[in-house]
Order: sequence, then C-alpha cells, then structure tokens
Amino acid sequence: CSGCWLLLHSTTASDANLPKKQSALMQVHPPKVSIRKPNQQQPMKMKPYQKIAALAAVFSLGLVGSIYAEDKHDHGDHDGHDHGKHAKKIAGPNGGRVLTGVEPHLEFFLTKDRKVKITAVDDDGKAVELGEQSVTVTGGSRSNPTRLTFTKDGNSLISDKAFPEGKMLPVIVQIKAKPDAKSVVERFVLNLSDCPGCKYLEYACTCDH
Repeated sequence: CSGCWLLLHSTTASDANLPKKQSALMQVHPPKVSIRKPNQQQPMKMKPYQKIAALAAVFSLGLVGSIYAEDKHDHGDHDGHDHGKHAKKIAGPNGGRVLTGVEPHLEFFLTKDRKVKITAVDDDGKAVELGEQSVTVTGGSRSNPTRLTFTKDGNSLISDKAFPEGKMLPVIVQIKAKPDAKSVVERFVLNLSDCPGCKYLEYACTCDH
C-alpha cells in the first residue's frame, strides 16, 4: 500500500544519512584516547634512622681522622724535630721529650718495658713537684689505637699499660693542668731510632742535625 511504501522509504533514507551524522559528530567531538605514560622511578628517600646512621659514620670517620691526622712538621722536619723559629728544645731528666705547651712542662719518657713516664720539669729540664695534672695518651696503630691512662708513682705519672710495639708511631698527649682546666693537646711521632747528632733517641732529640 502507499502508506507502507512511504514508511519503508523514510526508514531507508534515515539509515542512509546515519553515517554522515556520526562522521560529523566525530569531527566536532573527537573520541578521547588515553595514553599511558611509562612508569618513572622516583628517587629513593632515606628513612630517618638511615640518615642518622649515615651522619654517625661520617662523624666517626672525621673524628678518627682528626685524632690521627699527621702533623706535617712531624715528618717534614726529621721525624719530630723542631727547628728554625721554634724555641730551643731542652732535655728531660730521664732523657725523654719535653712538652713545652704546658706549665710546668712535662717530660714524655718511654721506659724499657715500654710504659710511658710523665715527669713535671722546669725551663731548665729539671724535675719539679707534680701538681694536679692529669694525662691521657693515645697512640700506636691507626686502625686500632691504644689509650693509656696514668696513676701517680712518686713524683711522676706511670701509664697503666705498655705502649704498642713499633719504632715510628704517632702519639697524642692530652694534658689538663687542673681537673676543671681546658685540655692541651701535644702531637708528635714517637721515633725510637738513635739520633746521630746527640745522645738521645730521635723523639727526644735536642740537636739540629
């Protein structure tokens, strides 16, 4: 019938126009395409306890380095000699090295059994009465340093143990004139070789050979 033909014709025409409408809509509103970015690795953050451990390691290395940093003077000037503008060195009563950075001066002497003997001396190197001085000595191997403490023996201080074996070892002496006084630090190389210019060992040498 004529009505059925019109209905069929209109449906067919509508279907024919559908692709064009869809194409027009796609041009006006193009479809969104999601692009996934590759995973980017974030920098690793240190946890608080890791930061503390790292700082502690750096501090420890710095501390050990500062204690055992070799003084250029010790090696550049005949392994522990003082020359030129430095004050004239004096001999101690036992043949040890006189530390002049404190008053009264102190003689550092290594005994035959390798214990350290500390004696107070005047400007002429003569023994004087020991006061309230306290002394600690650190020396020996840099990887395993030995710390010596002292007790009074007559008019001197004697170390609690023997100094480590070796003929050329770094020494750090910490001295307090009184319990509440600031520490004075003396550094030198304990060179136990014979001095060719005087009767003392190199660490206690008083000549300018």
